[in-house]
Amino acid sequence: MLVHIVPRFEKGRILRTEMLENLRDFPRTFMDISYGEYSDGIVAGLKVAVGEHDLAISKGIFKQAGRLYMLEEEYSLPYIATGRTSILKMIFLEPTRRPDSTSYHAEIVLEEEGTLGLEEAELGRFKLKPGAVLRSEYQDFTDIATEYNTWSDLHAPYAAVQSPTLRPEIMRYFATEMLKTNSEEAQDLVFSFMCLNSERVSREAIQHYISLKTGTEYNHYSNIQLHKQLSIILDGAGRRKRPNAHWSGARSGRMIVD
Repeated sequence: MLVHIVPRFEKGRILRTEMLENLRDFPRTFMDISYGEYSDGIVAGLKVAVGEHDLAISKGIFKQAGRLYMLEEEYSLPYIATGRTSILKMIFLEPTRRPDSTSYHAEIVLEEEGTLGLEEAELGRFKLKPGAVLRSEYQDFTDIATEYNTWSDLHAPYAAVQSPTLRPEIMRYFATEMLKTNSEEAQDLVFSFMCLNSERVSREAIQHYISLKTGTEYNHYSNIQLHKQLSIILDGAGRRKRPNAHWSGARSGRMIVD
């Protein structure tokens, strides 16, 4: 039976146990049902804003081992230029058990390059040279993968059905750039509008699109490989772009006959 219970808090009314249980259980039950089929990864938020000396992580939700971790306030971390890869990551700690509850916690840290452990997940990375400025604005879609002095969240897993995918901001960037090429191919138009209108684009959809565009067999790609393949497709569409203006020597709508 489907049910929706709304507790009534009124003067003189007895506060019953089931009313408190409903308030306690409804948010968690709602979240578990909404994201139960999603993979581990970023569920919402956790966007990183690059400042002059620090990284600001917005509020958000991360799913790990089937559990939802919520960052309820913006969190900032300082960074320095080392010339080596620095990774912003989440480290999931051992649970704290008490007689009446079990608490699961995660820390957000910035560490130099190393392999991610089983209880760790990446939010982004950069390699900043001493004296350079870390940037998060890109010249074009390919620029997202620039090695030095550029913030990149290509490696960050974004939760989706069955398997994690690329962040929606990355896919919207691709779609915007593709539409600017004036491509008339149906696959480009359909995929681009899907990227612009969807909360998240599944990994399977991206890989099928790449297969259709490249004429190759369906493959399973890493996040970096997905970005590389999409960059190649975008570059090809840009080279095929037709000029919008007519040839300067012609006059639109006029024919001269001797």
